[in-house]
Amino acid sequence: MRILHILDHSLPLHSGYTFRTLAILREQRALGWETVQLTTPRQGPVAAASELVDGWTFERTPFVPGAWSKVPAVGRYLDEMRATARRLEALVAQVRPDVLHAHSPVLNALPALSVGRRHGIPVVYEIRACWEDAAVDHGSTTEASVRYRASRAIETYAARRADAVTVICEGLYREFVARGIDARKITVIPNAVDVERFRVGYEADTRLRSQLGLGGATVLGFIGSFYAYEGLDLLLRAVAALRRDVPQLRALLVGGGPQEAQLKAMAHELQLNDVVTFVGRVPQSDVAAYYDLIDVMVYPRRSMRLTEIVTPLKPLEAMAQGRIFVASDVGGHRELVRDGQTGFLFRAGDHDALSRTIKRVLAGREQWDELRRRARRFVESERTWRSSVARYAEVYARLTKPLPTGDSPRGAER
Repeated sequence: MRILHILDHSLPLHSGYTFRTLAILREQRALGWETVQLTTPRQGPVAAASELVDGWTFERTPFVPGAWSKVPAVGRYLDEMRATARRLEALVAQVRPDVLHAHSPVLNALPALSVGRRHGIPVVYEIRACWEDAAVDHGSTTEASVRYRASRAIETYAARRADAVTVICEGLYREFVARGIDARKITVIPNAVDVERFRVGYEADTRLRSQLGLGGATVLGFIGSFYAYEGLDLLLRAVAALRRDVPQLRALLVGGGPQEAQLKAMAHELQLNDVVTFVGRVPQSDVAAYYDLIDVMVYPRRSMRLTEIVTPLKPLEAMAQGRIFVASDVGGHRELVRDGQTGFLFRAGDHDALSRTIKRVLAGREQWDELRRRARRFVESERTWRSSVARYAEVYARLTKPLPTGDSPRGAER
């Protein structure tokens, strides 16, 4: 079985998208399948047609903006898809894949569907998030509404045309069934963790703790990208409310992103400069050392379509490490977290509810060991990448099994 994956981006870029991709590739190869991985122009400027990163070879798509890029809003997307289709045509001729597996966004799916149809190759479209949920962040209200409706229609079209659809959570499954996509061709391949890669019960690095001024402190923390929907402003407000009642309280924010400057300004405004430490981005190899410094992880995501429908990786990673954590009760978290059993939930968007929940969690430290054990058991039994990726076997087999004589090849016009 040879699968050609079409990806938005990959290593050396670090993101939840990248980590899911690597887990899929690793486990598919462990199953004896051959994978070829192509990134689209959204990877950014590339120096060569192929790149070896951390032992993985990624095929790249060189991109030079063409005439369409002069068209406002959508032009560059059209040029990107044309470049992807050209590169994909060349790779299909070279490697002759059994399946084209296009991963979100829909800009990857449309070229794959076009090439797959021409060559009679079945196409799997893996939806990690809905493209239209990005469209609402651009332009005026009217423009956003137009872009939203158009993006939603394109996303639905791609799902309908694909030979099979996979989604990362039950929320997306329900979403596309509601759009009229045949439930029989949708398979949930949930986010998971590689439990062997996560360590449990390690002592914090005393030198690093001292360098950050955290000696003797109770540390709340967040590690990830600073996007508005992550709700980190709620964490800062909760820290401001808690510092009077929790001696030696500190907050450790590791990462960066669009909201970094606003969050630093807010910390200054709330007079939290001596309480909140912004570490910045750190190498992936060093992340575990920062996790070990944190007593309670906080994931205060705000409620919006993206967070209500899509499940994140962070709570699963926290459970795999035996970390205590508090998360907002958005739908993506509720699908993963059993409140009071594997983690704690609070009402999304309410910093007072967050501060009350943190205070309650800190007061119940005697329950932490049992909670850690339950959380680790949950990921070991229900959310490992090995069991999750194994679900692709049935999807691929259904698309590649021999057809009765006289039938049209899958992926041809229909």
